[in-house]
Amino acid sequence: MDKDLGHVFRTYGAPPLWDREPSYATLVHIILEQQVSLASALSAFNKLKDKVGKITPEKVLKLSDAEMKACYFSRQKMGYARDLANAIQKDRMDLEALNELSNEDATAELKKIKGIGDWTAQVYLLMVLLRVDIMPRGDLALHAAYQKLIGLDKRPKSDEFIETAKKWAPYRSVAARLLWHFYLSNK
Repeated sequence: MDKDLGHVFRTYGAPPLWDREPSYATLVHIILEQQVSLASALSAFNKLKDKVGKITPEKVLKLSDAEMKACYFSRQKMGYARDLANAIQKDRMDLEALNELSNEDATAELKKIKGIGDWTAQVYLLMVLLRVDIMPRGDLALHAAYQKLIGLDKRPKSDEFIETAKKWAPYRSVAARLLWHFYLSNK
């Protein structure tokens, strides 16, 4: 085990599993988490849930821009949620079928949807499909946690961090969970 990650485990215990249900709603929640605080994303997600009940592609597609804006969706994220809903309705996206694909193929399949990039796809694979060797590209919390954990003067760039994370293969998801646990424990 990596000595620094071992220190996190010994000091803070095992990280929460943070598993999520495989669904359209979960992917919308992850989209909402892009480049904002988890609290802000949760607030928007809960507002949407209060508005429609169970979040489904059909219900989201029936909402007007004003209704989605009242749920704290930016214009951009409205489009992403609708594009995903349309893809699911038109059978261009089968979330269940992702289970059968490799990490690379599942990521590529998700990235066919506008608004889903590496980070969103990889968080879905890690937290929903529970893949064991995923390190979400561009996750600033992971970069900040690693910086603090090993005492770097500045936060590593995304490519540098992904290169560093290769040493944790084939269990990069475990490393990501430990780093998130460290980050949240030191906020």
